[in-house]
Amino acid sequence: MTLPDPALAPVDVTVSAEHAGVRLDWFIAQTFPSYSRTHIRKSINVQGVRVNGKRAKAAMRVTAGDVVTVSLPELAREGPLPAAIPLEILYEDDAIAVINKPPGMVVHPGRGHWEGTLASALRYHFDELSEFGGPTRPGIVHRLDRDTSGAILIAKNDRAHQRASDQFENRTVTKEYFAITAGVPDHDRDLIDLPIGPHPYQREKMAIRRDHPGARPAQSFYEVERRFAGYAAVRILPKTGRTHQIRLHLASIGCPVLCDRLYGGRARLTLSELTQGKQNAVSHTSAEDDGDILIARQALHAFRLTIRHPLDDRELTFEAPLPQDMRRTLDALGQFRALR
Repeated sequence: MTLPDPALAPVDVTVSAEHAGVRLDWFIAQTFPSYSRTHIRKSINVQGVRVNGKRAKAAMRVTAGDVVTVSLPELAREGPLPAAIPLEILYEDDAIAVINKPPGMVVHPGRGHWEGTLASALRYHFDELSEFGGPTRPGIVHRLDRDTSGAILIAKNDRAHQRASDQFENRTVTKEYFAITAGVPDHDRDLIDLPIGPHPYQREKMAIRRDHPGARPAQSFYEVERRFAGYAAVRILPKTGRTHQIRLHLASIGCPVLCDRLYGGRARLTLSELTQGKQNAVSHTSAEDDGDILIARQALHAFRLTIRHPLDDRELTFEAPLPQDMRRTLDALGQFRALR
């Protein structure tokens, strides 16, 4: 039976025995597959969904016979236009693809970023992409910050998208990041366990909020791979996936990601800064010279991604090579800031 669109008028759906015990947001996503779980959760939070006439939470478990009343905001119907933007495809089969996202690329269109997105590039390069996340996010299972590079998973159909999304939500995906930090951690390895919530004053930032009702638990394990004078190469395995989690957690221990504008207070690193006082250093006419800039974005890279294939359950691991700016920076640190 085809149900009416809950964007046009509230729709009542009775929970069957086969769906008893599942999360409310999952049940609605199964019932109305054209709406993403993010879209559904937002609707639940603003009372767009009721169970047996009462307010409910996204994580509640439904029972057989429950009547779920669903009223969802209408989706934006205009998707990104295809754009012939080069992509480095690390892996591809009939169900999924993995892309090595370059730094500076926005994942999907949004306020101020309507063109040049990964979503537009995907529309150009792939004939089939999932629509599970809505028309503005074709195939996009998860996201990376604009200036974070590295491996990102793409789904070609809704079934693969849903099963991959469940792995991210259930934290069975292993994500490994590589970062260069401004500052050197005190420990060789440690677990940062600090809750994250909205920043009290700056809308674009998150903050460590131990006692805030909107804060959510967040954990990041890190291991120092190499120490330099004033800098470090660090491997990070986030156990949760909060907004800006790695950037904020590293900043909280006094070692922000290098050139992180929001949490580190600087926008770039130049070779001149590293060579000051060094004999036989390469000379440059000006720190403003483009050739002097080593990196001008946050030095954070999604290096390794391990998932179960959403259709055949094989364990797959993908590695995204470090981009040129991070390799260049590591080489310069090794040359001019190595610890003797």
